[in-house]
Amino acid sequence: MPQSRRWSSDLVGQEAKDSSCSEVMNRRSFVRSSAAFSAAPFIATSRSLGAQYGEFGDLKKRVALIGSGWYGKLDLLRLVQVAPIEVVGLCDADSKMLGGAADLVAARQLSKKRPPTFKYYQELLDQEKPDVVLIDTPDHWHALPALAAIEAGADLYLQKPISADIAEGQAIFDAARKKGRVVQVGTQRRSTPHLQDAKKQVIDAGLLGDVGHAEICCYYHMRSRTSVEKALAPVPEHLDWDLWTGPAPMRPYNTVVHPRGWRGFKEYGNGIVGDMCIHMLDAVRWMLGLGEVKRVSSSGGIYVDTKSIANIPDTQTATFAFDDLEVVWNHRTWGDAPDPEFPWAFFIYGEKGTLKADVHKWEFTPRGRGKKLSGKVTLELDEYPEDRTEEGIEKHVVPAVRAHMRDLLSRIEDRGRPVADIEEGYLSTSACILANLSQELGRSLEWDSKARRVKGDDEANQRLARPYREGYTHPSLA
Repeated sequence: MPQSRRWSSDLVGQEAKDSSCSEVMNRRSFVRSSAAFSAAPFIATSRSLGAQYGEFGDLKKRVALIGSGWYGKLDLLRLVQVAPIEVVGLCDADSKMLGGAADLVAARQLSKKRPPTFKYYQELLDQEKPDVVLIDTPDHWHALPALAAIEAGADLYLQKPISADIAEGQAIFDAARKKGRVVQVGTQRRSTPHLQDAKKQVIDAGLLGDVGHAEICCYYHMRSRTSVEKALAPVPEHLDWDLWTGPAPMRPYNTVVHPRGWRGFKEYGNGIVGDMCIHMLDAVRWMLGLGEVKRVSSSGGIYVDTKSIANIPDTQTATFAFDDLEVVWNHRTWGDAPDPEFPWAFFIYGEKGTLKADVHKWEFTPRGRGKKLSGKVTLELDEYPEDRTEEGIEKHVVPAVRAHMRDLLSRIEDRGRPVADIEEGYLSTSACILANLSQELGRSLEWDSKARRVKGDDEANQRLARPYREGYTHPSLA
């Protein structure tokens, strides 16, 4: 591959045949017998106030970030807060974004050193040899740098979805297992303190009884309404558009796509299903111990906002069928949410009650006269005062990201599987990609987990790997 092709962009955003996916507990026995969550103690003292890092005080890992945009910085700065790491390199195709990220890291990391910046991720890996690599690029730039980092011997924090297509995800999973690398996926609902409490108090305690149905949703108006005429513009001087496009199809630059608007385009990701559905689907899978999806059916399209330059559905429904439970997704980028208190959420229905939950809170309502239970996010602004003024921060989310980073560091030390291990990320990612394939093809898809193919559907199987642009090689063909 030419050196000019070896980058990863902005944002922030078996041996698999011999390695079986996680054994799935019977759902009914799971809700009765699942063990309560417990976490190792730590001292949550802010680095900017002369931090003590608790159990991670001697963990001085060399860390690199590929994709220095919004969520790349958010993820990296949470790692800076929980361990005395040294950021040894940043990579991006946008030089302005890259320079700003380097200045921010210099102000926030313990050494106060400004990390070197790179346009090409392979140069970063070769020169700096990081212990840990965070990949926070758009989806279409996840696979190649992830595989390169694994090959270079690094452990990973990989943003969700893990890949733009299913074959890429399989390649990352296989490589991680073959090389023995620890990979934490950015599905941090599994590390969200108030959701861990809900799992312990409701699910693990058996308060729902037999669970027969789950729903997940997002009704945020997050799809751009900018028209083609207003969006098209010259490429900014600080952005290498050819490099940013990478293995995706080349299309004219527009002001919506970069920064942060790329999810509105199928060429670079998996739309709202790959962005928001995966979080809630993964949360339900974690809560109930669900394994690999068996069948996916999805419908939808662009029904309301037909003038936007965005080409992802503004309306979509998907049904994910597991062994003895269906999880139903709905999103609309128009109109009001059916439950305004839970516009992006999951709902788990049991014979004895209902659990509603999102990134802010949870509520359990029993059937009959039982006791209602609830909980909410606890912000950590006193412990981490820099959260109060950090640009673009999601104050309600960063406690979960910090916990996710602590879990990653613990597993790097003991070489165990993190709470959002690459296998779990692969399963949730693949289910969401299958939903989009089902919507586009107009039919249900039955997944064969052993063969890693859709049963009896050659057209769908041909689309498990996206065509790469000339100059790039898909991992399935390498």
